[in-house]
Amino acid sequence: MTGELVMILGLLVVALVLFALGRPRMDAVALMLVAVLPFTGVVSVPEALSGFSDPSVILIAALFVIGDALVRTGVAQWIGDRMVRAAGGRETRLIAFLMLAAAGLSAVMSSTGVVAIFVPIVLRIARAARVAVGRLMMPLSMAALISGMLTLVATPPNMVVNAALVREGHEGFGFFAFTPFGLPILVLAILYMLAVRGWLTRGEDAPPPRRLRMRDLAASYAPDGRLARLQVGAGSVLAGQSLDALDLPARAGITVVAIERRGRLGAELVEPVAATRLQAQDILWLGVVGEGFDAAAFAAGNGLNLLPLRGRDLARPGREYGLVEAMVPPGSAFAGRSPAAARMREVLGVSVIAVRRGQEVLPGPAPDNALREGDTLLLAGPWRVIRPLAGQRRDLVLLDLPEEAEEFVPERRRAPIAVAVLLGVVAAMATGVVPNAQAALLGCLALGLFGVMDTRSGYRAISWQTLVLIAGMMPFALALQRTGGVDLVANAALELIGPGEPRLLLAALFIATTTLSLFISNTATAVLMAPVALAIAQGLGASPYPFAMCVALAASTAFMTPVSSPVNLLVLAPGGYRFMDFVRIGTPFTLVTLVVSVTLLPILLPLGIAP
Repeated sequence: MTGELVMILGLLVVALVLFALGRPRMDAVALMLVAVLPFTGVVSVPEALSGFSDPSVILIAALFVIGDALVRTGVAQWIGDRMVRAAGGRETRLIAFLMLAAAGLSAVMSSTGVVAIFVPIVLRIARAARVAVGRLMMPLSMAALISGMLTLVATPPNMVVNAALVREGHEGFGFFAFTPFGLPILVLAILYMLAVRGWLTRGEDAPPPRRLRMRDLAASYAPDGRLARLQVGAGSVLAGQSLDALDLPARAGITVVAIERRGRLGAELVEPVAATRLQAQDILWLGVVGEGFDAAAFAAGNGLNLLPLRGRDLARPGREYGLVEAMVPPGSAFAGRSPAAARMREVLGVSVIAVRRGQEVLPGPAPDNALREGDTLLLAGPWRVIRPLAGQRRDLVLLDLPEEAEEFVPERRRAPIAVAVLLGVVAAMATGVVPNAQAALLGCLALGLFGVMDTRSGYRAISWQTLVLIAGMMPFALALQRTGGVDLVANAALELIGPGEPRLLLAALFIATTTLSLFISNTATAVLMAPVALAIAQGLGASPYPFAMCVALAASTAFMTPVSSPVNLLVLAPGGYRFMDFVRIGTPFTLVTLVVSVTLLPILLPLGIAP
């Protein structure tokens, strides 16, 4: 063992200890390795920094952006809603459906990309079904990893092993050659995660208490008579007229808070500005600002239909407008003036529905009440206007955004574009017409050109902590290879078994591959172990296929640590996991995968050893 190898192994031990302790953060540990590795003389400074230009890092960053586009356009909400509805809110069915969906999509595109796309979907599902996020994130990562056992193009190690076969003059694997191994392992993984899901939930990971919702705000201000919901009839005198011409505040003592108009993609928000013309079938959300307003009489006299105002109407997910509570802070420019005099509707873009002073909701028209410091207001308006107010604390302080604000979909009309881009990227990756990173970057470019994402939202969508961790660990794998550490581990594992029982050799090969994958990328592991597998088969006079397949399957079993695969890193923070959570959950199932693989390999791919 050389001095260089001792130094690298020492750094490996230190890094693993720090990872296990969780202090400092994992990305900080990775940056420490980048800074220290050149001092060993094994890698140069450019090589230590090479991870930041690696195509896989660029691919992950681009897929973060594509995944966020699905959230911004409501596609993620739609998928989550359908999944929750199909599962009926039952946790067991949610886990099963989630794992099947993730594995199915990952079978034809990058598993890392699929997890990046599914993370926001899972967060939404967990909130909707009131299931601890930690119970869903690890099943997601496990299914994405197992997807590498389903098709030839599901993961790079499969293609590396296939290329090694072809180089040696053998016929390569078929597209679905992996499926008979992957499907039973996926089924067992679903059953396993259902059985051990309780291990994933610590006290702090329990479902959070129900957050504030708009119906709670409505009840606390008791706005009965302050809000009304009416639909413009086909023969209404209001149809075709502009809000400016109608002058509803002066004529009827009401203000139009929002207009819900049926579009091609469902209900859409039309901003109630002065020039807005009402159309038949429009649903008007009205704030009552005058005394004695009778909604039923107003509806009957103007050809409108009075609609009920129920809790579910206030809390329907994905609606583009809502209610929020705000306070008048000391020194506010609104103190001492009424909302009408301060022109709050014109200045802020929201309507004041009610004013509360202390525990009492003030009577009379809300816009006419002179405000005092400490007053709280019930405001109504579009979320795209309300949410920026959270950062403005001089004149008005938002107390708490209701849960519906997080479900706001800013680019719903561009959902078809986001879906088309995703399908295009998946098709490009599946067919290999361009490299994966290039396909994802072209997808990001398309999202920008069609207005789905802008530069600022794209940067915000990327998990920089994850990217730094992945890029920082890549040169460490190179250092292990150069110092002979990889060969040391592989040879030691093989020498323990010798040329005996082929099943034991398969098991040793599986264990060696899995062990290496804990420290270096599974692609690099496949590059190193595929020639070893073929050499073993040649020495035994056996078929190379079961041994090559063994390496490919083992390379997809990165269940045991969060740093063994980018897939695990993506769910680490959202799931609230610790390093040891992956060890506790991943180790037993790695053994299950080992047993299943070693059992099925000689059956489905006969060894063909001459007697």
